[in-house]
Amino acid sequence: MAVSNPPPLNHLLFPLLLLLLLLVSAVNSIGVNYGTLGDNLPPPATVAQFLKSNTIIDRVRIFDVNPDVIKAFADTGILVSVTVPNGEIPSLADPWNARQWVEANIKPFHPATKIHYIAVGTEVLHWGPQNIVDHLVPAMRVLHAALIKSGIKDVKVSSPHAMDILLSSSPPSSASFRPGWDVGNLAPMLRFLRQTKSGFMVNPYPYYAYSPANASFCLFKPNAGLFDKATGKRYTNQFDQLMDAVHVSMKKLGFPDVEIVVAETGWPSGGDPQNTHASVGNAAAYNGGLIKKVDSGVGTPLMPGRKFETYIFSLFNENLKGPSLDEKNFGLFRPDFTQVYEIGIMHQSQSTNPSSRPPTPTTPTSSQGKSYCVPKLDATDVALQSNIDYICNNGIDCSPTQPSGPCFEPNTVRAHAAYLMNSYYQAKGRHDIDCDFAHTGVIASTDPSNGPCKYIS
Repeated sequence: MAVSNPPPLNHLLFPLLLLLLLLVSAVNSIGVNYGTLGDNLPPPATVAQFLKSNTIIDRVRIFDVNPDVIKAFADTGILVSVTVPNGEIPSLADPWNARQWVEANIKPFHPATKIHYIAVGTEVLHWGPQNIVDHLVPAMRVLHAALIKSGIKDVKVSSPHAMDILLSSSPPSSASFRPGWDVGNLAPMLRFLRQTKSGFMVNPYPYYAYSPANASFCLFKPNAGLFDKATGKRYTNQFDQLMDAVHVSMKKLGFPDVEIVVAETGWPSGGDPQNTHASVGNAAAYNGGLIKKVDSGVGTPLMPGRKFETYIFSLFNENLKGPSLDEKNFGLFRPDFTQVYEIGIMHQSQSTNPSSRPPTPTTPTSSQGKSYCVPKLDATDVALQSNIDYICNNGIDCSPTQPSGPCFEPNTVRAHAAYLMNSYYQAKGRHDIDCDFAHTGVIASTDPSNGPCKYIS
């Protein structure tokens, strides 16, 4: 019997390579702004491991150069963008100061931590004062030169802008940067960004342009849209409108090729009484629509096929932000890592949605109908202390674990965490999610009570 010749090896490899490319391109990723203005937030190391193991988030932006946070992301593969405080900008226009800044804040952590961007200031043109505005682009240039002199060539330098850099945005074809800022600040900045292959950072917030009449337009919901007669393009969401307005403004200065980075955008899940549009439903609609939009790679009407590096604001609800309640409720997660709403940010096998549906009781794990929440054996003291801090700041009576309390002894982090994690679990209704604690808790059927320390059941 004749045996046919096997197909050439490259004929076999090509379909496999094509499949691999398709799989890689289908991987979801999104960035978040990781703020730390809360007294109940988990430790940075716990946050870094949670993001790596449980979410599709592959990049974070922090608002300072906190060494504990930067170090926490070492060897995680997660990209980290750091921020120069506005007040430090003038000093960094001096080459010696810039070099010292890099030596102190970047070099000790790079490349173990994949530092991605240095954001020089936050919305500097918006906040001023003029001395800082005048030094912004010079500081960016000098800081970039300091990185190169230190042998660091893969860290980019940019600066995020509020959308009031635009004189107008509707329709996008009429958009332009504000006179004065356009030629004096933004043109030289865009020239620098082109030269260094860095992105132009903007902070679009449809939330702040919301009105009942344009609710669907802001929230990626079906609507008639906005028609731009000059370009013949129809806009069905405000995110596209704002992005194309930025693009048109850049093009009018001669820089349409510079990439655009969405450094901040988001929607709060709660707010002050008058801000009824700050709700869980609207936050889920906007951020969920945003993720689908960005991940699709369809781009915008004037930038088809463009996929923007995007950072949602923010990772956690931060209880020390303010003064408005809106500012406290931009988070995707609560401090105990439970989701405020479900938008596909978790790996599918770990996705939960505790806030968008009524809780259902967990089936008891023992024939007596009693169950207890206790720490996992591999839970670290650092993670358990974070659990204690969160529980004691969220309405649970922690006095039993204080000196003279019945559960003070043994005086260890693990023993105190065990009692308090169970108290929280019981108080919240004994649902599985209330014993998760970023995967450091487990439900048990054996009563852990000992001596005078009686566990609630």
